[in-house]
Amino acid sequence: MIIADLAKLPGGTFPARRWGRGLVGQLGQPIAAKGFSMGYSILEPKGGQVPWHNQEQEEVYFIVQGEGEICVGTERSPIKAGQAVFMPPTLFHQLTNTGDEPMHMIYVYCPGGDVAHWRQELTGSLRTTAPGEASVRSVEGILQARYLHPHGVILVAQSILVITVVCCKCSVAISRPMLGAVGR
Repeated sequence: MIIADLAKLPGGTFPARRWGRGLVGQLGQPIAAKGFSMGYSILEPKGGQVPWHNQEQEEVYFIVQGEGEICVGTERSPIKAGQAVFMPPTLFHQLTNTGDEPMHMIYVYCPGGDVAHWRQELTGSLRTTAPGEASVRSVEGILQARYLHPHGVILVAQSILVITVVCCKCSVAISRPMLGAVGR
């Protein structure tokens, strides 16, 4: 029998203000499984995130503690402790802690295996826009986008290197480097 104990396992801190640790899956997880992967994340109060991303696997988030906002494709909804949400394969999604306390969540996706967005977030290469999508060259331009986009800005997410404007109504995402960011 293998028991994975979060209190004894090191996790990782991500630029979008969350801590996370895989528990079940492939690639060196404490409990090896091929059919699915599972982990635990804690999003910091007032803005900690699992950033806007997509992946090939279907996924479920279960909120253990806290409250926030979930955006899946063109839909946006409040979410709180005791609720779960399903994300179909390839559909962009994002979870944001809007509360004053940490948000604890469990994620499960299948089939198991690697999802690139964790690694991409750590290296600053997480792509949040579709190829060929309109670009904006500065933070000022991003802020102006809320007036240019027909639905206005629904979400503004900021990481260390990138600011992203996302409309949850039509899934348009505009992502550009922060002023002074290099290599974008």
